[in-house]
Amino acid sequence: MHEYSLIQSLVGRVEAEASARGATAVHRLVVSVGELAGVDPELFQTAYDTFRAGTICEAAPLELRRVPARWTCSGCAREIPRGEVLHCPTCHLPARVAPGGDEILLETIEMEVP
Repeated sequence: MHEYSLIQSLVGRVEAEASARGATAVHRLVVSVGELAGVDPELFQTAYDTFRAGTICEAAPLELRRVPARWTCSGCAREIPRGEVLHCPTCHLPARVAPGGDEILLETIEMEVP
């Protein structure tokens, strides 16, 4: 259950950003989670709901945006459709994961700054 350690790092990062800006409250977080990030979105949300108590994120809802995995040809960058063999029919090269399908990204911190 590495989701709890991810949330601990997330809340720590938000606290650092809020402190650097003199924020008095955090109102909302937006996090993108790639399909191949190895994170269970429901467990990630549960971990956040559990861990945020007593932190600056206590009243801030977490919006999770799920990012589908995409594959492209490593040679010609042609997109390989979902469900197809991960091999380019034109170049005959193996496909690679396109950006956006395997990361966890803190996109937005809505905070109150005096």
